[in-house]
Amino acid sequence: MINMDLENLIKEKEQLLKKLSNPEFLSNSSNFEEVSCLLKEIEQKINLLKEIKKAEKKILEAQEILAEASDKELLDLAEEEIKKNEEMKKKALNLLENQENDKTIKSVILEIRAGTGGEEAALFAQDLFRMYQRYAAKNNWSLKIINTSSTSLGGLKEGILEINNKTVYENLKFEGGVHRVQRIPETEKSGRVHTSTATVAVLPQVENIKIDIRPEDIEETFYRSSGPGGQNVQKVETAVRLYHKPTGITISCQSERYQKQNREKALEILKSKLWEIEQEKEFSQMTKERRDQIGHAERAEKIRTYNFPQDRVTDHRIKKSWHNMNNILEGNLEEIIEVLKKEFPQS
Repeated sequence: MINMDLENLIKEKEQLLKKLSNPEFLSNSSNFEEVSCLLKEIEQKINLLKEIKKAEKKILEAQEILAEASDKELLDLAEEEIKKNEEMKKKALNLLENQENDKTIKSVILEIRAGTGGEEAALFAQDLFRMYQRYAAKNNWSLKIINTSSTSLGGLKEGILEINNKTVYENLKFEGGVHRVQRIPETEKSGRVHTSTATVAVLPQVENIKIDIRPEDIEETFYRSSGPGGQNVQKVETAVRLYHKPTGITISCQSERYQKQNREKALEILKSKLWEIEQEKEFSQMTKERRDQIGHAERAEKIRTYNFPQDRVTDHRIKKSWHNMNNILEGNLEEIIEVLKKEFPQS
């Protein structure tokens, strides 16, 4: 089966390379982008299938030694070789499955919350909220604001976005974690640099999630929406807040015009969160736990720092920095995201 899949993928790769060498085909920039993404995906699959095939061959060779040898040292080496390659095969199969799962994810819920640092943290959370909105717009992704909670000075306590596109999870899955800012707040009179944080969580929306939620486990609250939507949402309690008693998870939704629609959307997000918790239990080694993404929002638990005085953005996971920070905060994240995808190609 692996040989057949590998042969078919190699043929498909050759066909795509022929397309990329055709000037007429390349005259359409969208063609180039689509085929390049597909080629990268196929190459990753080919490499994983080759790893599986190589591991299977070594396992077979070691099993032959076990069947024929009598020397204890040789037998121990063969058993160790089998164990090592079984683990390599399992890891490659899991990565292959993860790659297929990523393809089925058509949208994500992006949650941004103010962390440590008071009002300055809320203002930074607002900056991140706008940054991801602009990045989505640049990629022509469909975007909807599910819920926002603002401070009196224009900061953001919490912001939840739904972003729809088949490539969105692949591009945003490395954004989850604590983001740290170092800058002089507008309210700071002595010119002292403050350090604040905001948390980002990226929740994949998986289709047809099988999660049972008991009605008695849900506490519902309805209230008037503060967002756009005309007179209906201003006068009627269309916004919905769900509290899931067993887990303590609270979901608020005010993006839709009618209460029923907001309730359905809130339930959908709750199911995604509960599904993610189940995935954490089942595949703790293969999935990033949401708690690991956002930690406790302390300053030390950072994945990225935005240093205004030095005009520098640093991603601490790959120890790489970029300048022209205002450009990045305007939604120009492509360079950072591409580096992360290359650094963690099979994540």
